Amino acid sequence: MATQKMLKFVSTPREMPEKRPAAERSEDFHEIYREFAKAKAAEQASRCSQCGVPYCQSHCPLHNNIPDWLRLTAEGRLYEAWQVSQATSTLPEICGRICPQDRLCEGNCVIEQSGHGTVTIGAIEKYINDVAWEEGWIKSIRPAQERAESIGIIGAGPGGLSAAHMLRARGFQVTVYDRYDRAGGLMTYGIPGFKLEKDVVLRRNQWLADSGVEFVLNCNVGQDISFDAIRGKHDAVLIATGVYKTRDLDIDNADAGGVVRAIDYLTASNKVDFGDEVPDFADGELDAKGKRVVVIGGGDTAMDCVRTAIRQGALSVKCLYRRDRANMPGSQREVQNAEEEGVEFVWMSAPGRFIGHVTGDFAATQEADVDGPVRRVTQIASVGVQKMRLGAPDVTGRQSPELIEGADYDEPADLVIKALGFEPEDLPKLWGVDGLEVTRWGTIKANFQTHQTSLPGVFAVGDIVRGASLVVWAIRDGREAAESIAGYLTGEARVAAE
Repeated sequence: MATQKMLKFVSTPREMPEKRPAAERSEDFHEIYREFAKAKAAEQASRCSQCGVPYCQSHCPLHNNIPDWLRLTAEGRLYEAWQVSQATSTLPEICGRICPQDRLCEGNCVIEQSGHGTVTIGAIEKYINDVAWEEGWIKSIRPAQERAESIGIIGAGPGGLSAAHMLRARGFQVTVYDRYDRAGGLMTYGIPGFKLEKDVVLRRNQWLADSGVEFVLNCNVGQDISFDAIRGKHDAVLIATGVYKTRDLDIDNADAGGVVRAIDYLTASNKVDFGDEVPDFADGELDAKGKRVVVIGGGDTAMDCVRTAIRQGALSVKCLYRRDRANMPGSQREVQNAEEEGVEFVWMSAPGRFIGHVTGDFAATQEADVDGPVRRVTQIASVGVQKMRLGAPDVTGRQSPELIEGADYDEPADLVIKALGFEPEDLPKLWGVDGLEVTRWGTIKANFQTHQTSLPGVFAVGDIVRGASLVVWAIRDGREAAESIAGYLTGEARVAAE
């Protein structure tokens, strides 16, 4: 009689890969989880209950065939598990590392709901695909037939790379334009190495280049090349720029020295990790070493900032968030990791003002120059913190924070990092494009099924359409847009032939 490989969730407890001790991992930017061993991956995969209606799959934006590759892993059939895994995801080794599984597949696992602890889906996905790279199973794309049509993709983030993969597999000629000197978007310069080591992203970039995708880097559309020029060079264009404009605070001394944007701080840290020279890091502006750091925000970007500051040797790191822990939008797993590493969370708190002191040569003359314009050179000294409470729910059902009068206090700070989320840049204005319609939020208007914009032959995906969202949603959008672009181009070809 065959041995039952699955349904082991009753007898086998849930285990994550070993997490490196906080004292050790806080000293470097390497990933914090060690690899699963083959036997342990098979053991944990065997806990899957093989549901008739797999909620893990339905709550995955890519609808990955999770139960199937868990069963294949439990049976030791890793090559087949990898084939199933990569059939629906263009970046599975990255999703396994950075997806918030606790809010998606794992959070909706049936055995999690029944109290047995979820299957460690993300860790097994990472394991399967890391093995695939190590074993040489992942070969560069060689289309069955090359096509003459070309597509220009603006943005080398997850949406753009996903579309490039799918279009190249169909034989189209693909060129990716990006503002940075390395492809990957926020996967390269936004997400720190302790969550996603950079050789993982660079390996995928190189694989795409080896597959025939052309990368044009250090290229700012609207400055180095016009949008119209890109449209003129290609048969279709995909906009996948992401959103990089930082939300700001309208409070006193918002532009004081030592008050920085999260995107600038994280980009500098990642560039230093690559070995690049970063003047703003070298002069201390974007380096947390020896400083009292306050991070404002409660999302995953805020978690990246607080944990980066710990690794840079900050004197103290505090995170201000205006709601409580239960209402925090960031991953609870990341909050736990941050607390283990020494981050202090100050719940129900918001900045009311930034308090600075005048430094430099102008300090002595500033008071004397009361009648004319004063040149201020201020440096952050503390944050005026306002205590909050949760009030009545808004239309979405979420409780709104309310100010508690008279409960303010000053929190000393040498570096304040604003991690308040991102908004879209005004692309029609930046690029000088007429007819590219945007929503009232500034995101590009695109059909949610075809991803077609108001301009013929121009498509858009990812955060520039959705607003700031997850990598996995951008990957899904890129796959869908590739299908639409292929249909658009081959449909026109058929009409021309007739």
